[in-house]
Amino acid sequence: MGAGPHVGGRIATTGYDARVDRLGTRLADTLIALATALAILALVVPLFLNPVWVGFEQGRSEAAAWTGFSDADLRMATDAILVDLVVGPPDFDIDVAGAPVLNERERSHMRDVRGVFFGFFVVSMVLVIAAIAVVIRRGHDGRAASWIAVRNGAGGLIVGLLLVGGIALIAFDQLFEIFHQVFFAGGSYTFDPATERLVQLFPFQFWQETSIALGIVAIVVAIGVAVVAQGRADRLLRHLAPAAAPATSAGEAAR
Repeated sequence: MGAGPHVGGRIATTGYDARVDRLGTRLADTLIALATALAILALVVPLFLNPVWVGFEQGRSEAAAWTGFSDADLRMATDAILVDLVVGPPDFDIDVAGAPVLNERERSHMRDVRGVFFGFFVVSMVLVIAAIAVVIRRGHDGRAASWIAVRNGAGGLIVGLLLVGGIALIAFDQLFEIFHQVFFAGGSYTFDPATERLVQLFPFQFWQETSIALGIVAIVVAIGVAVVAQGRADRLLRHLAPAAAPATSAGEAAR
């Protein structure tokens, strides 16, 4: 089904087949674009899971004053939490002066955070692998379209981050709350800054400024990806144009 009448010894493509091909192309382009956006975020996020940045932001948000820890104890506790978050195992059973830094509810939330990170990176990796498979299947003739899809994915991420950033400037509290409502169970992420260490170690200012910095770096990386992708697409399209011209001329001569 879907094959049209024979024309010049070949089966002509019907309008239905053309629509299916266009839909398949759009889906493939969407997959590549989405994989590009997630890959950029997956590259940028780990840059901020390091002791240098975390220590810098803790200093700006006065985490030592919130916790009452000495600088050495603050660094030790924070580094241990980062190791459990990034490397594992996710015990988060850090002690300072013989007393646990986090209570069980705080440790449970950090395990949830690690699960969200792990899920994000797995989804990103699967989509990137699928996108690479699509690009390989397209072959040389489809490379220009693939690079355009990469450009569109980077451009879409830039637009999305600018929109979210604009909202965050006037309503970061609400945005932060919505994020937690989407990814965490209700009541599992609310802590008292007067008594619970997790929000003392990572105060509100820490998250606000880290989110801004992450967004800026992601936009810079996305701009670089978009520029490179556009350049590659333009180069491929220029190479394809001379090859297409003789074929068009031959077809017109045959008519």
